[in-house]
Amino acid sequence: MSIKAENIKYIYGEGTAFVTVALDDVNVEIHKGDFLGIIGHTGSGKSTFIQLLNGLEKPTQGKITVDGIVVGEDKKLLSKIRQTVGLVFQYPEYQLFEETVAKDVAFGPANLKLSEDEINERVRDSLEMMGFNYEKIKDVSPFDLSGGQKRRVAIAGVMAMKPSYLVLDEPTAGLDPAGRNELFAQINRLHEKSGVTIILVSHSMEDIARLVNRVIVMYKGKVHMEGTPKEIYSHPDELEKIGLGVPQIAEVVYELRKRGFNIRPDIITVKEAKEEILREVRKRRA
Repeated sequence: MSIKAENIKYIYGEGTAFVTVALDDVNVEIHKGDFLGIIGHTGSGKSTFIQLLNGLEKPTQGKITVDGIVVGEDKKLLSKIRQTVGLVFQYPEYQLFEETVAKDVAFGPANLKLSEDEINERVRDSLEMMGFNYEKIKDVSPFDLSGGQKRRVAIAGVMAMKPSYLVLDEPTAGLDPAGRNELFAQINRLHEKSGVTIILVSHSMEDIARLVNRVIVMYKGKVHMEGTPKEIYSHPDELEKIGLGVPQIAEVVYELRKRGFNIRPDIITVKEAKEEILREVRKRRA
């Protein structure tokens, strides 16, 4: 079971003077259980690509397959695909509208014509998956919550549809550091506990480094690089050529190695750096 993008091309403004090739021969497979990061500058094709995954847009050429179903081939199956692939755009809290958190999260499942018991169970489970105490939060107005809490409620509303794949487009945009850290912690727990496949679109090289197991780098509508975070960030010169960089901690490690610290060159997270630096300091003191 997987999502496959085969020979995808997407053209905006076809037949006009403003024609733009947003995606050009993109081939990607997203496996069940993946925590995939997609990075690239504005205009690289990231946002267009994720909108193809659940049929919000249709490719100009090529095809997207979700668990064996070709997206858009049978319009009757689009609702099933959109339940399977949950898509959370930037600032999803702007879509909150109900008078209580529970009612807002229940909106999607209610449209599936489920029983009241099933709806309530989904609401409880999804809120708890996002780190809330159901009894304390269910009757609170979503508009009385902090920015980070609103964002988590909005994601819970998508999770209440029980998707197999969850696509997050810059999920921490606009949050303060505390809200950002809390949201990413909950997303990480969500992946570990529920097994949902997560596709994370982000500009933050640090967040990608510490969260995902596989990275796709997009540039000018193409898949420019693909691999594990360590594999991708081991090519800093190549990333800089396309306007990206490596996590700041990787730059610190590079400078420390230049100054004689015997630490691993493939470090990309603060936790790894701390462990390596402490090991080296203890070794020097011995």
